[in-house]
Amino acid sequence: MAETSSLGSKIRALRRRENVTQVQLAQQLGISPSYLNLIEHNRRALSAPLLIKLAQVFHLDLQTLSPDNDARLSADLLEAFGDPLFEGHDLAATEVRELAAQAPSLARATLALYRAYRSAQESMAGLAMKLSEGDDSGGIDHSRLPNEEVGDLIQRHGNYFAELEEGAEMLWRGAGLSLTNLYEGLVHHLTEFEGVEVRIETMGAMGGALRRYDPKRRLLTLSEVLRRGSRNFHLAHQLGLLTQQAALERITRDPLLTTDESRALGRVTLANYFAGAVLMPYREFLEAARSERYDIETLGHRFRTSFEQVCHRLTSLRRPGAAGVPFHLVRIDVAGNISKRFSASGLRFARFSGACPRWNVFAAFLTPGMIRTQISQMPDGATHFWVARTLRRDSGGYHSPPTVFAVGIGCEVRHARELVYADGVNLDNREAVVPVGITCRLCERMECEQRAFPHLQHPLRIDENVRGRSFYAPVAPR
Repeated sequence: MAETSSLGSKIRALRRRENVTQVQLAQQLGISPSYLNLIEHNRRALSAPLLIKLAQVFHLDLQTLSPDNDARLSADLLEAFGDPLFEGHDLAATEVRELAAQAPSLARATLALYRAYRSAQESMAGLAMKLSEGDDSGGIDHSRLPNEEVGDLIQRHGNYFAELEEGAEMLWRGAGLSLTNLYEGLVHHLTEFEGVEVRIETMGAMGGALRRYDPKRRLLTLSEVLRRGSRNFHLAHQLGLLTQQAALERITRDPLLTTDESRALGRVTLANYFAGAVLMPYREFLEAARSERYDIETLGHRFRTSFEQVCHRLTSLRRPGAAGVPFHLVRIDVAGNISKRFSASGLRFARFSGACPRWNVFAAFLTPGMIRTQISQMPDGATHFWVARTLRRDSGGYHSPPTVFAVGIGCEVRHARELVYADGVNLDNREAVVPVGITCRLCERMECEQRAFPHLQHPLRIDENVRGRSFYAPVAPR
């Protein structure tokens, strides 16, 4: 039987959106209106056959009814309502979760309004700065967030795209690829089967680009600064754009992508996914990951890929019946900006405000290039095992400063023993667990020394004569 905690309200919302009466829907489902009424009020379970009929009636993707979608939506709403804008409205977390479960369309509309508000605030601040400097910023539209929409698309699919995996496997068979001759095999396939010439050009000739494709001349040029593994990735990326057009277009027609920019970014992201699947074939990579106990550096040497590319691939091992450890991944820069995030473990990431500074991915900057591990616990009790390190990306010569960022990858602590990084770590030592949160405005740990903002439901109270562990930490009266 399907879970009934919120399915009933979702069905009621779907029916009303389609202007269908209970009697009409009951007839289509082959049940009585009274039974449908009980289902809609969460007083009767929804059987699997009824769920399938319902999906057929509304042309519905059953994944949209997943409880995980409710959890992600409510987490985003909670974070949005954590903005000081909503102080004094006495918003309870239970009310926010009910809104996400019972009126998801309204919840998403509220998030869209909040995003527009945030974008307007940022645009006004930027405009004020530019005007004060005598600059003209006309024509810039900051109201759309393609990266957020593409991130939601990746999350909805669980970062697993069967069509692209199958396309990568077909390329391996058709081109006769092997790990020892991957570069030569990819170039040969591009030349012989796609009619694309591949050249390596100097930095000056590339004009700052790493990869440039001219569709009229069927010419692909790669920068000399790319190492062998990166050249392989760009070759596979171009093959993805050329050979997987139908799949890329089909996936990016998703209503989650609302602008041409989002759809274009979606195609690029999916071509990157395809490239990762080519460089690290699913079955071989999964077997290697298991045998090497998810040793990221060892896997990188074997498949000639970077630390970050291996981390990305580990998060995509979600094939039904042949899945790897469910990982979450986050990438940040030295300013704390989150540029990439994905979660197969259920961990929620901040979207509208700063992330918790107690995550070890931030501490990785203190020990550049070194692996750091952490056992962390969220306010709800969920415990995770983290691996993090900094990465340095060189983009050219002396006048092109390197980029440094940190990547963190983790899983629920129950999977930690499958990872080589847990060797010698006492996973049962409660004193080693680091309490972390999503963002300060939602974290209940008021005593945290690193709290930067008061909690949404705990207004700031100032006593000039008393100071706690932090400016916001409560102190017991004497």
